[in-house]
Amino acid sequence: MIFLLIIHWYISLFFQSVFHHRYAAHAMFTMTKGWEKAFYIGCYVTQGSSYISAYAYGIMHRLHHAHTDTKEDPHSPGNSNNVFAMMWQTRNNYFDIFTGKTNVEQKYTIGLPKWEAFDKIAHSPLSRIAWCGFYVFLYYLLAPSWWYYLLLPLHFGMGAIQGAVVNWLAHVVGYVNFKVNNTSKNLIPVDFIFWGEAYHNNHHKHPSRPNNSVKWFEVDAGYWVMKMLDQLKVIRLRTHKAPRLKELVPK
Repeated sequence: MIFLLIIHWYISLFFQSVFHHRYAAHAMFTMTKGWEKAFYIGCYVTQGSSYISAYAYGIMHRLHHAHTDTKEDPHSPGNSNNVFAMMWQTRNNYFDIFTGKTNVEQKYTIGLPKWEAFDKIAHSPLSRIAWCGFYVFLYYLLAPSWWYYLLLPLHFGMGAIQGAVVNWLAHVVGYVNFKVNNTSKNLIPVDFIFWGEAYHNNHHKHPSRPNNSVKWFEVDAGYWVMKMLDQLKVIRLRTHKAPRLKELVPK
């Protein structure tokens, strides 16, 4: 069951890192509409009960970069007393964006992937309950002891937990390569857990750079997978001359 949890962690994080973050929010590469839909489905299958819309996530993350560590930041540790309060705030801000309650300037929606019909199904409460039931059934079939069921909440909230770890810890602890006007830090020197997302300070300095690693010991696994997908012509990494988030979302 531990192996199952590890597999779920890495494949879910891959789609959140590469599709939601680097593609939707930052437009680091392009892909055909067919592949875009395939990634949408991949996000749904791997995130399951914690599925989030790439469109709404893209808006929220662009707002984070535009207003980092200010009152307008949708998920800053500076606006919350603890990580759980930040997770709740993030959840509320995300749903306000997803449901249209938040009035979003058009500049934050440029180029975002959108599949409303799919999101309506994947985002529904019934879908989330069904995925939770599926995880429980898997544990019923495979768990050798009752205490393994204590791992189920990690599966239920996988996407939210992954986002919270980076958005909270990487603004609280870690080391800094670049002086920036926010609290972003590189969480760990060798990122074998977060597909390169732990290099948060590097990312805030160069938000459009596909490779988050800078120092010789930093390895961005997400970037190398994108390089492989580029070689296979699944995606096309943008060149340094292509539009970047700083052009799409000016501060």
